[in-house]
Amino acid sequence: MRVLVTGADGFVGRWLVRAARADGHGVIAAVLPGATPPAEWQASGATPPVEVVGADFRLEEDVKRLGHLNADAVVHLAAVASGAAARENPDAAMRLNGVMTACFADQLCEAHRPRLLFVSTGEVYGRCHPGPILETARPHPSSPYAISKFAGEVAVGMAWRDSGLPVVIARAFPHTGPGQSATYVLPALAARLNEARRTGTTDIRTGNLSGVRDFLDVRDVVRAYLLLLEHGAPGEVYNVASGEGRRLQDCFRMLAELTGVTPRAVEDAGLLRPDDIPVLIGDATKLRTSTGWSPQIPFERTLTDLVHAQTD
Repeated sequence: MRVLVTGADGFVGRWLVRAARADGHGVIAAVLPGATPPAEWQASGATPPVEVVGADFRLEEDVKRLGHLNADAVVHLAAVASGAAARENPDAAMRLNGVMTACFADQLCEAHRPRLLFVSTGEVYGRCHPGPILETARPHPSSPYAISKFAGEVAVGMAWRDSGLPVVIARAFPHTGPGQSATYVLPALAARLNEARRTGTTDIRTGNLSGVRDFLDVRDVVRAYLLLLEHGAPGEVYNVASGEGRRLQDCFRMLAELTGVTPRAVEDAGLLRPDDIPVLIGDATKLRTSTGWSPQIPFERTLTDLVHAQTD
């Protein structure tokens, strides 16, 4: 397939482009104007170079242009992708994740209706789930980020129902790995622990570590996206999750062992999230049954690779 990846210069996008090329797909990578694409995208060899296009998803003219590119399939990653950024500017998150997603879907409908994988979030389910969540659970988004992503789901769902655009929705649960920004919890903790090792301090600022999260490795996540692009049923929603919850305090302990630090966690009020979800675990039985996917990378390796990427 010829696959268009929006937000290709982001953390997940870079891993997705790599995985798509490894699977033999041609890739059109939509990046922010002025972004520097990874050198590997243009490396010569058996794999064709990536076709890079500059596009700002905040601009309607760029969204329209992308919608009419000759792609067989689209993975839509361009978004305000962090809860912190969405809380700082909820209007911008709603415009990009909701309004501009609707505009993009309209353009794809006007063009040749490629398969569209819309990447949403498990956070749309909200706060009231003590165990693994099925796709049949009623969405109850409780943060600006989750609300904006659910708006995007509604937009692409309407494009499927009204115009026949073959849309698949992936509700991704938390994922991490080498190269993720320190605006996210695990790389943030790793960065503080690495700094503590450098300076000899033991007090580490943290947010609320009592939460439970279903963490996947980004490399497993992008495999799931590509499988859903090929095998997902249009109009359906699929959780991308491990089904296993991990306490953040245990993740903190594992990262401390990897960095060689004996820390004391000091809760910082400035790092607390008022809309934090106590437990967020997904049931990915539907994804596994439909595509044969299963996570391949142990969590310990994910954390090791994350820590090493920060110190390389």
